[in-house]
Amino acid sequence: MCLRKRSGGYHPPDLLHAEIYTGPVPGERGGEVMGGGRTETSALSGTGGGRAITTTHNSQRPNACCFCWCCCCSCSWNEEERRKRGKRKRISQDTKMETIPNCEACTKPSVEEMRLWSQSFDKLMKNPAGRNVFREFLRTEYSEENMLFWLACEDLKQEMNKKAIEEKARSIYEDYISILSPKEVSLDARVREVINKKIQDPTPHTFEDAQLQIYTLMHRDSYPRFLSSSIYRSLVHGGSRTSSES
Repeated sequence: MCLRKRSGGYHPPDLLHAEIYTGPVPGERGGEVMGGGRTETSALSGTGGGRAITTTHNSQRPNACCFCWCCCCSCSWNEEERRKRGKRKRISQDTKMETIPNCEACTKPSVEEMRLWSQSFDKLMKNPAGRNVFREFLRTEYSEENMLFWLACEDLKQEMNKKAIEEKARSIYEDYISILSPKEVSLDARVREVINKKIQDPTPHTFEDAQLQIYTLMHRDSYPRFLSSSIYRSLVHGGSRTSSES
């Protein structure tokens, strides 16, 4: 994996880069449909001749009923269910499924589990598969950094080594708190002031106030839209139909 250097050490690149997927999907933001693609070609010339570089951009997202439950881009469980319905589909290596970068390893959720996600935000966030689906929804709203920040704080709470705590705390600050970061989360002035004091001698709970504020933001702002989104509704409907057919 390529690393990029920032002040204070090396950190992994942004998680928003994903493989290209060319299938159709309804957009979730502003009621608009996301789709279409564009191809850009540029020629570079040198002393030994010229060579063309073609870059293809596609803003479309994967089918709403197919997600990466076990960090595998082939979505093998979904393919198996398609075969059961007699709709075998050949997937080309050139059109691999777009997946969530560094998604949490988890098993395929049952229909009952997916329905529990609608009962409370806590039940959704306590379920690894639920967090993956909710994170994919946040990507469609360009607010995935909220979930990434929350997960990073959870990881920091499990750390015991002082040096590792300092490194992770500094990385979280640079990635999600700094006003210079493209992944900066929305925090009020009071919480930022608390963090600026605690970061001088970080602990596993340095970002506790900020994490609670982001959790509350996702609960009140994003969660209601998630429940009415095509991502969630298609997932539950697809699972129910599969259960009835089997």
